Amino acid sequence: MSLYAGIVVNNSSRQLDRIFTYKVPEKLINYVSVGYRVKVPFGNSNRLIEGFVIEISDQSDKIENLKDINKVCDSFPVLTKNDIEIVKFMRRRYLCTYIDAIKVFIPRGLIKGNTFKIKKTLVFNKELSGKYIKEYYIKIIDIVKENEGIFSKTEFANKFDVSISSINTLIKHDFLKLKEVSVSRLDKKIYKNYGKKNLTTEQKYAVDVIKNSNEKMFLIHGVTGSGKTEIYMHLVDYMLKQGKQSIILVPEISLTPQMVERFKGRFGTNITVFHSRLSDGERFDEWMRIKNGEVNVAIGARSAIFLPFDNLGLIVIDEEHENSYKSDSNPKYNAKEIAFFKSKFYDCRVVLGSATPSVETYYASMNKNIRLISIKNRVDSLPMPKVEIVDMRDELLNNNKSIFSRKLYEEINGALSKKEQVILFLNRRGFSSFVSCRKCGYVFKCDNCDISLTYHNSGNYLSCHYCGKKFRVQNVCPKCGSKYVKYFGLGTEKVEEEVLKKFPNARTLRMDFDTTRKKNSHENIYKSFKNGEADILIGTQMVAKGLDFQNVTLVGVIAADMSLNLPDYRAQEKTFQIITQVSGRAGRGKKKGKVIVQTYDPDNFSIVCASSNDYERFYKEEINLRYIMQYPPFSKIMLINLSSKNEKQLIDNTNNIGNIIRNKIVTYDKINMLGPSACSINKIKNNYRWQIIIKGNLNYKIMDEIKTIVYNNVPQSTGVKVSIDINPNSLI
Repeated sequence: MSLYAGIVVNNSSRQLDRIFTYKVPEKLINYVSVGYRVKVPFGNSNRLIEGFVIEISDQSDKIENLKDINKVCDSFPVLTKNDIEIVKFMRRRYLCTYIDAIKVFIPRGLIKGNTFKIKKTLVFNKELSGKYIKEYYIKIIDIVKENEGIFSKTEFANKFDVSISSINTLIKHDFLKLKEVSVSRLDKKIYKNYGKKNLTTEQKYAVDVIKNSNEKMFLIHGVTGSGKTEIYMHLVDYMLKQGKQSIILVPEISLTPQMVERFKGRFGTNITVFHSRLSDGERFDEWMRIKNGEVNVAIGARSAIFLPFDNLGLIVIDEEHENSYKSDSNPKYNAKEIAFFKSKFYDCRVVLGSATPSVETYYASMNKNIRLISIKNRVDSLPMPKVEIVDMRDELLNNNKSIFSRKLYEEINGALSKKEQVILFLNRRGFSSFVSCRKCGYVFKCDNCDISLTYHNSGNYLSCHYCGKKFRVQNVCPKCGSKYVKYFGLGTEKVEEEVLKKFPNARTLRMDFDTTRKKNSHENIYKSFKNGEADILIGTQMVAKGLDFQNVTLVGVIAADMSLNLPDYRAQEKTFQIITQVSGRAGRGKKKGKVIVQTYDPDNFSIVCASSNDYERFYKEEINLRYIMQYPPFSKIMLINLSSKNEKQLIDNTNNIGNIIRNKIVTYDKINMLGPSACSINKIKNNYRWQIIIKGNLNYKIMDEIKTIVYNNVPQSTGVKVSIDINPNSLI
């Protein structure tokens, strides 16, 4: 009987986004099955290309002259049948290609050949003889016998104080040999024991409901400091005892050190950590540990949802409201949706946790699609921090032009005098948000992007936060020649400078994108602050989530309005969430916490609700607005972005596609189109940007039809790039 394989080739072209049929040669029949990576001849030249088997059949549909699979790449399938079903789901849901979806399941190291790290180590081969029977050589041979296959030549020479030339002599005459061994790149650090905690009544109720319910989807809506992590760990412990595996997702790498510290302190080496800061080789090693069944728990950012566990019992998505669970690059997947889809195949429980759930998730819980579990109290009956709103307009009237209100200044002074720690939050890095000429109004912008440059005091340069290009500081306006060039706005660097001026004896740390570029930098800053090596931590949203510092009694929100005025329907929600989350960093120990929220809009309902920790009131107001405007969860949004270096060609193409889609959607019910129009940021990295927004009752069929219209009407020769996103994080 002949076998045929349906194969997706590793090529990013949309023209090749389909399943190609190949014949399985007789010599490979016992080695090829669904999920294997293979090499196949492709195109007229029959060059060998990588492919992935996603179907096997004994029917060829009478296709003639089928080519044979050339070889199998691995001794194991890299995809499971469940993985392939998820790939197909992603292609429909996110309008991506097969290969885009497949690649998120497989570590880059496997495809690039960067797999096992090999080291040549010294091993004993035969006993000394003749003139080589010397005390010096005998010593070397004896040490090698005790440490076979451990040290390279250089390592051995340095550790045991012997010469490389002596080692080379023994190798040359076959007394020693070099043996290749695979070197582990795993983190073998031992963590301090993190003992099992007694649960509060609310925590115990949450654990019992999740363990015993027939439902599969849960939302833990627990105030900050209510002990959601302890609930997760009890559930993981339960799953391990049932022989089941668990995935714990955290939104940002900055949360990983604390979560790893606790989980490894509880469960030891039965944990893998998976995130973007790992090297390709490290990611491959962690992936293989799971593939080989060596670990049963994974902690990581959104990509960890695709790790190859075959007996999943639990998926936890901590801080589920965070945007980082949605990918902005192809495939533009949402890790929460993947988790829900995965739960069908593995019959596993999905637990979402947040003090500020997304409006869409809470709406699903109100409609009984997700089981809601509320936790209204902090552990150990600790009080919520007292939140005070300061109207910065009054500060100006009282001639206070500092970035610190009088109240915040007093509170920082008080905390420092009591040896307590302070967190200052500002959701913008850099020294100032833009630089302009006070005479003519010229704003310094990136020549690659339609965005103002940010001044960085450390290094004295201007930087574009979109393309990363750096510029020399200019003290003369290039437009009018004036020397009245001034730095406006506020960034974390500026806050740090002001702190050092006002509180010269305070030790400061800064946690933002600029200070956390290097590997392990998050962990180093986290540990330093936790160990009391700094008094004030200044940061962007990285400091707002999940961090638990027992000695932090004061949080200052420098500019609460910063996210309010973005052209984004989620602006109010994001403002409520960020203020509530950062406020929750205060008073998590035995000392009472206080939060000062500085704003120029003190009556804004998202700020008022956040200051009183009133999620329900905020939700009722926001969900009504969403309904009136028909934004998610009452509709889907399809964002079509087109970009090109040629602005005229881009506009012509976008308008043409817009006209075709407009004529098409007339036949659909309850679907509207906005645009075509220029994006809010019209140019990034020398590419002009235009967009079309489709909003309404979009199903898979309609989305696929619109996708086909777009790609069929953008000739490759134009150089116009297309990006399609469903329910994007941003419409900017």
